[in-house]
Amino acid sequence: MKRDYETLILGGGPAALQLGYYLQRDGRSYRILEANDRAGSFFAHYPRHRKMISNNKVHTGYDDPELRLRHDWNSLLTDDYSALFRDFSVEYFPPADALLSYLAHFAKKFDLQLQTNTRITRVSRQADGFTLLDQNGTSWNCRRLVVASGVSLPYVPAIPGIELSENYASMSIDATEFINQRVLIVGKGNSAFETADHLIASASVIHLVSPTPVDFAWKTHFVGDLRAVNNNFLDTYQLKSQNAVLDAETLGIRRRDDGRYAVEFRYLHAEGEVEELVYDRVLCCTGFRFDASIFDASAMPELTIHDKFPNLTCEWESTNQPDMFFIGTLMQMRDYRKTTSGFIHGFRYNVQALYRLLEYKYHATPWPSTVLPYDAQELTEKMLSRVNGSSALWQQQAFLADMFVVQADGMVQYFEAMPLDYIQQHFVNRNKHCFVLTLEFGKSADDEDPFHVQRIRRDNVARASASKFLHPALREYHQGMQSSEHHIIEDLEAVWREAEHIIPLRDYLQRVSPVSR
Repeated sequence: MKRDYETLILGGGPAALQLGYYLQRDGRSYRILEANDRAGSFFAHYPRHRKMISNNKVHTGYDDPELRLRHDWNSLLTDDYSALFRDFSVEYFPPADALLSYLAHFAKKFDLQLQTNTRITRVSRQADGFTLLDQNGTSWNCRRLVVASGVSLPYVPAIPGIELSENYASMSIDATEFINQRVLIVGKGNSAFETADHLIASASVIHLVSPTPVDFAWKTHFVGDLRAVNNNFLDTYQLKSQNAVLDAETLGIRRRDDGRYAVEFRYLHAEGEVEELVYDRVLCCTGFRFDASIFDASAMPELTIHDKFPNLTCEWESTNQPDMFFIGTLMQMRDYRKTTSGFIHGFRYNVQALYRLLEYKYHATPWPSTVLPYDAQELTEKMLSRVNGSSALWQQQAFLADMFVVQADGMVQYFEAMPLDYIQQHFVNRNKHCFVLTLEFGKSADDEDPFHVQRIRRDNVARASASKFLHPALREYHQGMQSSEHHIIEDLEAVWREAEHIIPLRDYLQRVSPVSR
């Protein structure tokens, strides 16, 4: 049996449903193929301790649903804000089961073409697209393939003896099984600290180890780094309650005759000292990677970043497989460990952008835009309305951007929430005269304490470019090069409506106006 579609989406998680929403809305030929019996099946098992770390701030004080999305990290995008996660949980860190219920509701509400219990076993390239073979022998054919399968395989570091460890994916979460045991956790990400926090009351000793120090999300602004909700364990280390965080290379793990594990370390901050310690259990909590095993040689995408992710262009297309696109957490290859593309509140905007790119590429539908005169006052009002109201620019800081292109007749064409890398390649590098607007954090020294930063006085607009907190930045590009830039000074509540925000921006736009050149 053969089934033919314009687009097939491989995987039925939140990114697949987000893209499905737009395809369904516009009457496109597509099908979402999900291996398991429900949408978002990854979240039926993860996180293992069932508490999400995606913010769900229901009470924001805002009536504007777009502004509320800045603090709602789980809802998918719709044209009318009619399907929101807040109706499924009011907890700030919600249970994973609430997300499963929400995704099932979303798929049903919008009548998405979701095919469950369809496990794809092979993907191959044909002259006119791709063929996917499922476990029942059915062939699914498409002109373009969108992979939304996520990072489904545990990432296992190349440590001798690591096969003796218990992996986060399958380890027991019954804390009573660890009573009075010495436990080593390999890894220092959220899954490692989530596990350590769960075991504090039962294990006698817990050590976390990796070659690199802990990165805190409140310092790096990358929400995949250690979140405060998972860092209770650090108190037990610094206040000497038997636990420890080791910055060390794990040289090997071996099983002793008594059934315990001897683990050899080389410390990074102890003059290269090598030590062997003994544990009752070793847990491997080192994250996940992309599973490329179903792709045959004709369709195998190029991999990158320790083979954890597919290598992608600025349009999220495979670098070596034309018409094969990747969405969801796999999109983070383009901004790895920098912004929020690995998470729903980031990739929902990426998927929206990708849909617009696909519509332009395959159906000649232009990216939505407005045309305005180059008038400093009017452009100031437009840009301030965007930085004060957009959730896309807020969540995808310095990755998605608004842009206006100066036209020969003195008018400007304004585009919203476009990938910055795409702007660089398709507008800046083609010598378009354009201005690019982002929300971005200022640069900080690696050792700077984010809770002890000297802020700039709000009326000191001359130093706005030194703002450390999230703030708007506007850059002008001409003849393929950046020719000027303007920063709007940071604001405690991130509301830019005062004279110190309006007047300098208006004066800048007037000063660089192409009409006056």
